[in-house]
Amino acid sequence: MLKIYGIRNCDTVRKALKWAEEQGLEFTFHDYRKDPLSPETVEKWLSAIDRSKLVNKRGTTYRNLDDAAKAQLEGEGALPLLLEQPTLMKRPLFDTGRGYVVGFTDAERAVLLG
Repeated sequence: MLKIYGIRNCDTVRKALKWAEEQGLEFTFHDYRKDPLSPETVEKWLSAIDRSKLVNKRGTTYRNLDDAAKAQLEGEGALPLLLEQPTLMKRPLFDTGRGYVVGFTDAERAVLLG
């Protein structure tokens, strides 16, 4: 079953949830603002997803970080920072059971349907 991660008040996440319903996809939604992510989950993402795809460098949370914290995201210290501030991750993040899809462009929707 598809698992969708994000925050409920994100416009893109809302669009993704509505789209998944319209496509008749079985899914569960994990709002990580209300239910924090486990370190194991984020560790899996860090090992499976390229950082340039996982970290949202266009968001306000990232732009408000100092240079040391931004450097931390590129290195081994990313896990505690992502757990503390999960909005640093792009959303939505889809766990298909076979892999991960991050974002909600036409190409990503095609992967989810394919």
